[in-house]
This record gives sequence, structure tokens and C-alpha cells, in this order.
Amino acid sequence: MARVILIILDGVGVGALPDAAEYGDEDANSVAHAAAAFEGFRLPNLRKMGLGNIAPISGVPPAREPICAYGKMGEVSAGKDTTTGHWEMMGVVLDEPFPVFPEGFPADLIQAFERRSGRKTIGNKPASGTRIIEELGPRHLQTGELIIYTSADSVFQVAAHVDVMPVDELHRICEIARSLLTGPLQVSRVIARPFSGEPGDFVRTADRKDFSVEPPESTLLDSILDAGMQVRGVGKLDDIFAQRGFTACSHVSNNTEGIELIKQEMRARFEGLLFANLIDFDMKYGHRNDSEGYARALMEFDEAAPDYLDLLSDQELLIITSDHGNDPTTPSTDHSREYVPLLVKSARRERGTCLGTRETFADVGQTIAAFFRLPVLKAGKSFLGDLL
Repeated sequence: MARVILIILDGVGVGALPDAAEYGDEDANSVAHAAAAFEGFRLPNLRKMGLGNIAPISGVPPAREPICAYGKMGEVSAGKDTTTGHWEMMGVVLDEPFPVFPEGFPADLIQAFERRSGRKTIGNKPASGTRIIEELGPRHLQTGELIIYTSADSVFQVAAHVDVMPVDELHRICEIARSLLTGPLQVSRVIARPFSGEPGDFVRTADRKDFSVEPPESTLLDSILDAGMQVRGVGKLDDIFAQRGFTACSHVSNNTEGIELIKQEMRARFEGLLFANLIDFDMKYGHRNDSEGYARALMEFDEAAPDYLDLLSDQELLIITSDHGNDPTTPSTDHSREYVPLLVKSARRERGTCLGTRETFADVGQTIAAFFRLPVLKAGKSFLGDLL
């Protein structure tokens, strides 16, 4: 039962990329800064796996003999958003970034959206999701106007209280937005953001849904399915690929659920790719500048890491990496243009090797393609030979 377990620690970066200054991220270093800001920070299991050999991290010194292959990866696609990072990992490199709207969306788009949805809107500005519902939620409850906002990422977000608009209706309205956002307005994702509670105590629910554009070409996921194997997802991954390329995908409400579900899926019998995304580092902590929460989330994952190693069979690869950074200690609440860590374990080798600095996230996809003997992807260089 040949299988690859690919775990994305969403928003976990290990230092600014050479072009980070172009994105305002020249000082970003998500893991190192969160570690330095949290007294008693330790990752004993990830240290053994080689995390401290990738970059200097307080409380995570280099291991003398790491048990995993280790390295870091740069991103060659333009941008630093979730969709771009995941697509590149699966072999699709973007030459042009998705558009962003730091001044809000054009008036004619908002007017068209209001006509089609039958709802007036408020907001239409870059904002933190939790802060804008705190600011505009009371008015929304009174008037029914939809809260529209964006960020430094390429997103069109629609927030609505569940007592004002049922979740299914919010999803339908987001599909309208998706149909309008084309050409130069084609953001990577439209995101439904339902919330509940009372003014002063609003809480976003677990019914978030992402409406992504489809990848412009075939991905590694398509190749795996075409070969008769399975792609099973944990987290929001099917949304990132516009529901394409998955046999099944289970959404989770937090990292704790995701960590446990990965173990369950590893115990199941299927051949192919187990593709998981743990989003709390990014969504709950990076975007809210919560360095303590970010550090604690890393330590929670560290506690689970030995279980994944114990479940790994001789016919499997475990790959742990990320899609971008999200430094919780910087003034910005948005993603950061960073290198991402790369930890890879094959049960056939007791000790790891240095994989160096990989040019592109697509090296992961190319390695998985080689592992399954699938057609070579357009981008990336396999490091399978270094593992086996």
C-alpha cells in the first residue's frame, strides 16, 4: 500500500525569502520570532526530526543525527497566498500574482454584487476578520447589510450573522461573487465567513467555506486519481483546489481535530496521498498577531509527531512542510513571504540527510510523482533519491 502523508503547517515560515522586501516582509521569521517571544518554548520531537537544523530557533537546537531528511523551500510563484502555495506544491507555478485590493473593491463590482445578491453591503476594505465583525456586526444585525472585506491576500470575504442569513444562503451569495470576480478582478478565493453571538461577543463559526478558482492546468492530484489511487484530504484542501482532485476530504474546526484525523486516516487502508492542512497557525494566531497561541500550537503538533512516525510503514513517506509564513510578531496581520520548512521521513532510513534549500515548493510534488512512478510534473526537482 504505497502512500505519502503530506502535512501542511499552514502559515509556518522559517525566514524571509530574498524577495521578501517587495512584499513588505523583509524581517519576517514566523517560527523563530514566535519561539523567542514565548518563554519555555520547546519542540523536542521536531528537534529530533531536524527542525533546528533548518534555521536557528530558540529552544530548538540542531540535532546531531536528525531522524528525518531536512531542508527548506523557496516559492517561485508570484504571491504569498494559500492558493498559490498549495498549487505550486502540486506542480502549478503562477507567473502573475492574483490581484489584491488594498483600497477595497471597485464600486461597479460592489454595485453588481448588490444587484445580484439582493443585499446592500458595508465595509469593502482590508481588515482583520475578527475586528471587522466587531466593528460592523451590530449594524449588520440591524440592517441586514452584508459585511464585505479583503486583506493583503487575494480574497473577497463575505461575513454574515447566522441569525441574519442562513449558512446555505451565504454560500449561495458567495457563488454569485465568484461568478462576478473574473478577468482582472479574479481573486484567488471568495470566502464565506458566518458568525454568531452578540455585540461584544461575536464568534466566527466553523462553517467557513472557500470558493477558489480552478487550477489552470492539471495538478499532481489529478495524476494520482488518473492512476487509480486515492487522494484523501484533511482540512480545507478541496476548497483550495475548487473541489478537484480529491477522493474525499474531511473539514475540521481546529488543529486538535486535524491532528487526530490524520492518525485515523493513516490507520485506514488505501493507496495514494493523504493530504492534510492544519490551519490554526495561520487563521487563529498569525492573522491575530497571537505569538503565544502560535507557539503553543507548534508545541501541540510536536507532541503528536511521534505518533505519525510510529504509524509510518515501509511503503510510506511522511512529508511535513508549509505554504507560506504568517509572522505573529510583526505589525502586519497578513501572510509573509518566507521559506518554509521541509521534514521528510522514510521508514527505510533511520537517519536523515540534508536536502538543502529547494528552489520551489514544486519539489514536493515532483518527489511524490516519482514515488508513485507518475508522469513528471512541469516544475520541480525530485529529492526521492536522497531519501531511499
